[in-house]
Amino acid sequence: MTNQNAYDCDLDFIVTPGDTLLETIESLDITQAELARRTGRTVKLINEIIKGKAPISADTAIQLEKVLGIPASFWNNLEKKYQEEISECKHKKELESCTGWLNKFPIKSMIREKYINKMDNDVDQLSELLSFFGVASPKSWDTLWDTKVQFRQSPTFESDKYAVITYLRKAEIEATKIKCSPYDKEKFSTAISELRNLTNETDPQNFVPQLINTCAAAGVAVVFLPELKGTHLSGATKWLSPNKAMIVLSLRHKRNDHLWFTFFHESGHVILHAKKKVFIESNKHLPEVNAEKEADNFAANVLIPKDEYKSFVEKHGSIISARDVASFAKSINIHPGIVVGRLQRDEVIPYRNLNRLIIFYKWDEWGDPKQHF
Repeated sequence: MTNQNAYDCDLDFIVTPGDTLLETIESLDITQAELARRTGRTVKLINEIIKGKAPISADTAIQLEKVLGIPASFWNNLEKKYQEEISECKHKKELESCTGWLNKFPIKSMIREKYINKMDNDVDQLSELLSFFGVASPKSWDTLWDTKVQFRQSPTFESDKYAVITYLRKAEIEATKIKCSPYDKEKFSTAISELRNLTNETDPQNFVPQLINTCAAAGVAVVFLPELKGTHLSGATKWLSPNKAMIVLSLRHKRNDHLWFTFFHESGHVILHAKKKVFIESNKHLPEVNAEKEADNFAANVLIPKDEYKSFVEKHGSIISARDVASFAKSINIHPGIVVGRLQRDEVIPYRNLNRLIIFYKWDEWGDPKQHF
């Protein structure tokens, strides 16, 4: 993309239907006055059409067909194409004054991750960006997207607002490709209990399709989407409609304990909280304290029952072996890595301990998660 707005758009150089009409009557040796008499139109109107000041109406096109022998469809299409060119040119001129808006977005990252195509100039790149968001202008974007995702400021919130909104939009696009049944809270709650068993499946090629299909049957589209530069997000929840929720997972930290905690955290938002809110999960604490704590508790208790966890920690304290974890995990039918993650998160053990029990992932060349050995 260049820094120049080098597009071919000049209103003075667009060929008008009147130019074609003038060439036609001159070739037939017909004056404007004569054409006016034959068509029943005024000389003034014919002159304005030729000068591009008045359009060729459908009625006038029929009259020109009878007088000049050229189909009315030709004149109608000529006028239609001209009006489209005028509108496109005016739109591009309006965009020319807004190209600085591009600087707010991670354009290079968006192109690299194939969110958008790389264009030859700033105006076309801006047009491409607006199409990605499904809006006609930066002003429309402000009205739609800037109010959709309200970032309540926190001194510890490190994500770039525009990168996050861009990431959410891409997730939204991917979510529309997932066919879902209408949202059913009871069905989704039941699905969550069933999906907990998937934590013992370590290969994403096996558990990801099951996760997506089970949630879709309950009205929730689950999207796996790598982080976009500047987002620093583990996941997010957004309602696409009253009957369809979206959960997006970035695989941040690429650990099975973090992946599953994030999924159940976002599931908690779907079940517990308002449909109009967008919930964003990062590694920083957001001001939406109550909702985030509720979602954290929901995820923690789904994965590891509160009483069993308390008893386990009280029994072993901070001196916990891999064998202890494996035995406890088996007793509650959960993967050992998730127990390790909980112990680390609660600072029962250091983050350096027992990591060999955690499953690590990476993104493959097709943008799908896979196990990393």
